[in-house]
Amino acid sequence: MKQRYMWSTLAAGVAVSALMIETSSAQGLTGSVTSPAEPTMEGVLVTAKKEGSTIAVTVVTDAQGKYSFPADRLSPGKYNIAIRAVGYVLDGAKTAEIPDGKAGAFDIKLAKTKNLAAQLSNGEWLLSMPGPDGTKQLLDGCVGCHNYQRIVNSTYETEDWLAIFKRMGTYSPGSTPQKPQPLLPGPRGERPAISPNNAQKVAELLVNANLSQNPAHSYEYKTFPRPKGRATKVIITEYDITPRKEWQPHDVIVDRDGMVWFSDFGDQFMGRMDPKTGKVEAFPLPMMKTDGSPKGGLEIGEQANGDIWVSGMYQGGVYRWDRATSKVTAFKIPDKWQTPSTQESMVSPQNAHVDGYVWTNDQQDHSLLRLDPKTGAYEQMGETKDASGKPIPGYGMPTDLKNRPMLHEFSGTRIGWYDPDKKVAEVFTTPFLGSAPRRGRVDAKGRLFFAEYRGNGVGMFDPETKSIKEWKLTLPWSAPYDAVATTKGEVWTGSMLNDHVNRVDINTGDQVHYLLPRPTNIRRVFVDEKGGKPALWIGSNHGGSVVKVEPQD
Repeated sequence: MKQRYMWSTLAAGVAVSALMIETSSAQGLTGSVTSPAEPTMEGVLVTAKKEGSTIAVTVVTDAQGKYSFPADRLSPGKYNIAIRAVGYVLDGAKTAEIPDGKAGAFDIKLAKTKNLAAQLSNGEWLLSMPGPDGTKQLLDGCVGCHNYQRIVNSTYETEDWLAIFKRMGTYSPGSTPQKPQPLLPGPRGERPAISPNNAQKVAELLVNANLSQNPAHSYEYKTFPRPKGRATKVIITEYDITPRKEWQPHDVIVDRDGMVWFSDFGDQFMGRMDPKTGKVEAFPLPMMKTDGSPKGGLEIGEQANGDIWVSGMYQGGVYRWDRATSKVTAFKIPDKWQTPSTQESMVSPQNAHVDGYVWTNDQQDHSLLRLDPKTGAYEQMGETKDASGKPIPGYGMPTDLKNRPMLHEFSGTRIGWYDPDKKVAEVFTTPFLGSAPRRGRVDAKGRLFFAEYRGNGVGMFDPETKSIKEWKLTLPWSAPYDAVATTKGEVWTGSMLNDHVNRVDINTGDQVHYLLPRPTNIRRVFVDEKGGKPALWIGSNHGGSVVKVEPQD
């Protein structure tokens, strides 16, 4: 039996009391937020984190500048207070007390920041940098490992940047500055971060944007507006994953029992958290390669029988956590199909009950593979092509209700609907060319909802009409990574760039953009509707935490 580790949050009792209703003493915390520049401040995020706890709760000020934490979210005790309001910092006390048996009150004073540049999100840097948007967009891959602060505060010249582009391409996407993971020599490890065709113009843009020419940036800092209206009616809870603070929770899901599961993009673990207590269990994933291949998993998904699957990325296979035994089993792809660049990014177990197969892909050669978990045998389906023989390189690949992969052409603009019997994909082009469909989900009606990473929108493919509908996000530089629909006619997505999650009504087109309390590199989005209202779950891939977003309308 594989060893299983049990981790608990610091002061588990604190975490419990912070999240469970206390009938006698939990009274909440209220107050107002003001500044000399704005006597009434709507859209300020106020975060309270109890001393010794690993769970932080955030609310947003309303149109009158008032904030209020519900009584069931904060128990008596001392809380550290933080705010997010671009252009402002706390001016005065940074701790609040909730007395036993009484409501807490804490008015917050803000002052203008003297260092606006330090507060800009990645999206705001792109908004501010001089240069054409098309060239700026070529930088979107950089945020997979680090933020733009490192770039704009550098002093590199053009030739330096050209060398850096080559070097950055040699690292696994699961790398961070604190934990770089070199790729093995091969097609993946020899590909520059910026293509040679674009390298010169990107390098010149960065020289104009960084500090190589002047001791300060020479351009105006542009910021996104603070939340207003519906965007202020939300509660956000952030759970630190401890004690492994280096955890990179790439994908997050909620299983049938309400437990939260997440992958680790930079190491050999999958995690399970009880959202009522914050208690975390870590399940080690056995190494499938000992040749120095990067560690880490990407997609995580639940099978109909309750088993949890994780894709093994450069480890060359997929993993299954068995609900009945809590054992983790590795399913390695046969060596004859392996190269140093083999990369299983995705795994699709959701509809395996239809025919018994679990799907995965090799991101290096864009081939599809299906696994029979009963025998451990893989079937190599080859590179995906349409009826004319033209390849469609898929990235995201959720399956439809008959367990047929729905391919997202992240490198282009198409959706592919794969027929396993004919080994051919029927291909559909998004109305917005170059949209870069990245990842998505199939709803109960069989419709595919997907994020358009470079189209700044979300799309829906309807298999009945064989048509695609799109919704453009009204917040620029969103770079949505994933999309999921709810039963109430909404689709949710999250930004890798601007620290927002987005809620789109597919019937009216209305949108709500919720700002998160701190910089958050969002990948997969997951909506849990078991509580009546939708609750969005995401991982802070660079923040070592799991985030829950609960709209209050």
